[in-house]
Amino acid sequence: MNPPKSFVQRFLLENLDIRGAVVRLTDVWQALRQGRDYPPAVAALLGELSAVSALIAGNLKQPGRLTFQIQGRGPVGLLVVDCNQALNLRGYARVDAPTNGRRLTDLVGDGHLQLTLEVDGLDQPYQSLVPLTGENIARSFEHYLAQSEQQPAGLWLAGDDHAVAALFVQKLPGADDKDADGWDRVRQLAQTVRADELLGLAPAELLGRLFAEEDVRLFEPRAVMHHWPPDRDKVAGMLQGLGEAQVRAILDEHGIVEVRDDLSNHCYRFDKADIDALFHPPTLH
Repeated sequence: MNPPKSFVQRFLLENLDIRGAVVRLTDVWQALRQGRDYPPAVAALLGELSAVSALIAGNLKQPGRLTFQIQGRGPVGLLVVDCNQALNLRGYARVDAPTNGRRLTDLVGDGHLQLTLEVDGLDQPYQSLVPLTGENIARSFEHYLAQSEQQPAGLWLAGDDHAVAALFVQKLPGADDKDADGWDRVRQLAQTVRADELLGLAPAELLGRLFAEEDVRLFEPRAVMHHWPPDRDKVAGMLQGLGEAQVRAILDEHGIVEVRDDLSNHCYRFDKADIDALFHPPTLH
């Protein structure tokens, strides 16, 4: 059976009590960018957040719908990635001004990161809001994970026009009892990973190169997908909820009613005939 094109694959360094995961998004990354002319630095930022979102969603103890939202006062005013428990991922970036630079602070400014986790059975979603710390997505999430889970973590990201990828390692509570130097050794080895290795090598080969002296247990990969088909009926229902007077005012002003679903990357257009049929459907005799 062929491995999925886009996946999260967890692993465990059994003799060290250190866990990790490899993420690679290919067809999903292409779908997220389709029809969107992002500047290269913005595309890189969206790709990195997408890889991290798939990584964390694939490691949740309680499966749920995970949304990461980055807001700031820089050229990229909003960055959102949403991933459900089936690892069905979508996302977009809102660019408010010309970009200058590639660092996170150059693009977002003094922004913050919001995590929202919706779990079946809970009345209210879990939310966490933290300031962005670090010059890139990887360092920001290392800091976030260390604070939220109280365990050191390492994260390395890579991306190009064809794929985005991540390597994650995290020290578990019993790691020092098994090998007092194990975490430092693994982190130093992980830091040697090259972008071409992260983007091109199969996980087994990648981990074999990085941790040749360690006992690596590699779990089955989980497929990541981007499957959010258009739902025109839902949008039509939303327009009916706005009321005929408001919708016709938009139609009169613009000649068409256009509703954009940025997160799922769909655009819905309703002309006068569509609006007439929406509010005054023909009756059958």
